[in-house]
Amino acid sequence: MNKPVVVTEETLAAPVIAADVDAAAKPAVTSGPVYLVLGGISFSHFLNDTMQSLIPSVYPILKENYSLSFAQIGLITLAFQITASLLQPVVGSVTDRKPQPFSLAIGMGFTFVGLLMLSGAHNFAMLVLSASMIGLGSAIFHPESSRIARMASGGRYGFAQSVFQVGGNLGSAIGPLLAALIVVPFGQPSIAWFSSIAFVAIVVLWRIGSWYKPRIMTRGKAAMKRPAGAPAGSRVALAIGILIILVFSKYIYLSSLTSYYTFYLMHKFAVTTQTSQLLLFVFLGAVAAGVYFGGPLGDRFGRRYVIWFSILGALPFTLLLPYVNLEWTVILSVIIGLIISSAMPAIIVYAQELVPHRFGMISGLFFGFAFGAGGLGAAMLGVVADAKGIDFVYMVCAFLPAIGLLAMFLPKMPKPAA
Repeated sequence: MNKPVVVTEETLAAPVIAADVDAAAKPAVTSGPVYLVLGGISFSHFLNDTMQSLIPSVYPILKENYSLSFAQIGLITLAFQITASLLQPVVGSVTDRKPQPFSLAIGMGFTFVGLLMLSGAHNFAMLVLSASMIGLGSAIFHPESSRIARMASGGRYGFAQSVFQVGGNLGSAIGPLLAALIVVPFGQPSIAWFSSIAFVAIVVLWRIGSWYKPRIMTRGKAAMKRPAGAPAGSRVALAIGILIILVFSKYIYLSSLTSYYTFYLMHKFAVTTQTSQLLLFVFLGAVAAGVYFGGPLGDRFGRRYVIWFSILGALPFTLLLPYVNLEWTVILSVIIGLIISSAMPAIIVYAQELVPHRFGMISGLFFGFAFGAGGLGAAMLGVVADAKGIDFVYMVCAFLPAIGLLAMFLPKMPKPAA
């Protein structure tokens, strides 16, 4: 026979206690990545880099329309990437001291203007100025958006950085495809159609700025400490210097493919302009995939090992690339893209952990240096291509990943939390 239930203060309080336990558990559930914000910032990065990637994608058209040399093609890339690289660390330093939640939308406005100028440019000087305007938009976009990705990471910093960067790489990959389908058939003025993409990006970034604004004070008051066991002082300076050299080697090699791959394929294998752009899309798609996996692997196994593998591991394949047929050229370019691109999320997060109080400056420095290295590389390689031929460029660049040996001097960081 069941005993009667006695109602006491303790039994009345029990449901309340259970509710309190559930309520206390909720922050743990919601403390993970803010996927809506990560998705929004990645989507904005996708739109931003889709528009920016139109510049190298339309090089064959511009070269034919204005009788440009390879050196002039390199100078257009230099104007875009140097503008972005010089200003990004400055923008990052300014926003470290005083965050600007709506600067991303404003920066996208410069890209919007640059696209319209590029669509109507009628001489080399206007092409350079248009590229500079698009570079300015990039300089404003990248440092603060990288900081927002970290804020929305929920502690999964490598994952968040990969999600953010993969959006940009997908945009860079889709640009040549859109150029082949739209710009090649309809000509240079059709570039103006892409300004509608900039408008969409401005709307999304304005909403992200609204999410970011009330969290600025919380972020500013939070203690930003270097992880226990992390290097300090001169070892930090040495590590940052090594990372910059690694980014230099990585992006000069990538510049040889993004800026001149279409010309290389047309020259060596006699493919059409549209075919070369589609194959460039395949390579850039592999780069995007590599970026996505690099961050989570760094979270799990340590960023130093990912950096080591991603740059030095591409060396055997880059050495083979200049000596194979078209089919193997495509296959090797995919392998190279997958391996070499996985470094960047790990490099950014590794550097942020070395200098945890300057997230914006570090993001601007490395994204900016990546642009600058790519622009400088494009200009130098253009001169070499005019003098020695496009085949010679790929034989020389094949040795650049060997610089990845410097990764052995990077100090060990504490293993990321699972």
